[in-house]
Amino acid sequence: MSLLDFAKNIGRNLFSSPEDAAAKIKQHIEEDNPGVHNLDVVFQDGVVTLRGTADSWEAADKALLMAGNVQGVGKVASELAVTPADGGAAAPQGSTAAPPGAVEYYTIQAGDTLTAIAKRFYGDASQYPRLFEANREVIKDPDKIFVGQTIRIPKA
Repeated sequence: MSLLDFAKNIGRNLFSSPEDAAAKIKQHIEEDNPGVHNLDVVFQDGVVTLRGTADSWEAADKALLMAGNVQGVGKVASELAVTPADGGAAAPQGSTAAPPGAVEYYTIQAGDTLTAIAKRFYGDASQYPRLFEANREVIKDPDKIFVGQTIRIPKA
């Protein structure tokens, strides 16, 4: 099981009461489904737990970030089983952390832009579309990122 921390008081406002949270977060993930199946979402005291299967490490990461970048969510516990659709090696049950070194997470700071982040991580500001594509489910417009938002930084 992987567990990531998020800024609880920021993000997309999806639910008005804790009773609605799990259903709204599940709907949010399924609308831009990154490759997750049989999704079950549990919300309790600001912690989201995701269960189901993912087609890839990337799909599991994206679902995790989609849940975490929701206002009211402080942590996401992922119990998604990664079962590659292409027949590749499956991850151990309950493991969704990307393979070591494959991805890094970054929390947006005041003054950040995708070009500045690309320059910092890749040494080339023109690589910002790579960041946008890797985070399309949580960034709808490359000019509209917000402080506290957590994104994926693919290494490969």
